[in-house]
Amino acid sequence: MALIYVVEDDAAIRGELVQVLERNGFTTAAATDFSHVVESIQEASPDLVLLDLTLPDTDGQFICRELRAVSDVPIIVLTSRVTEIDEVMSMTMGADDFVPKPYSARVLVARIQALLRRTSGGEGKSVLEHNGLALDLSRSVAQANGKQVELTKNELRILALLMRRAGTIVSREALMRDLWDSDAFVDDNTLTVNINRLRGTLEKIGVTGYLTTHRGRGYSV
Repeated sequence: MALIYVVEDDAAIRGELVQVLERNGFTTAAATDFSHVVESIQEASPDLVLLDLTLPDTDGQFICRELRAVSDVPIIVLTSRVTEIDEVMSMTMGADDFVPKPYSARVLVARIQALLRRTSGGEGKSVLEHNGLALDLSRSVAQANGKQVELTKNELRILALLMRRAGTIVSREALMRDLWDSDAFVDDNTLTVNINRLRGTLEKIGVTGYLTTHRGRGYSV
């Protein structure tokens, strides 16, 4: 699933955006420190960025320009600053779309999906790389140490989500929601079984200790 990075300083709006996005099948990451936003976005390697303009000690248009200088990630400006000059400046600085607040959740999701289709065929990056491991999403294959191994559907989804959010802890709840696309109850042990199978599969290509368990919190790579 595509990873959307949210740059929004209002905690209530940020939380609402995350809920809307995750209900519609996206994974999310969000900035909470606005002093190094561009670096944080690069580390997260998202498929699309939602960017507010009014931020603490900085401006979204400046971030847009700096990000565009180092990345071609799609950017949607989502802001209450809706003057013509704000829209023109945002697009000039490299934004791909401009959505005013208050926003319609349906319209926002539709515009995200349309932009992803235009820029990456709607599937996000076809190959993810992190710490010597490459994951080919189109072929469901993991590669390392000159070897490759085919992954099951669940192994692929777990590894893709963790690699897209490398350096952060992904909760068990987020992983289960992504795997089974439902809020219905799923036996917690089922996720553990899938994680252990993925570890075993990666060991076949000499990758050990790649997945880290954080007790009571989740997993990371």
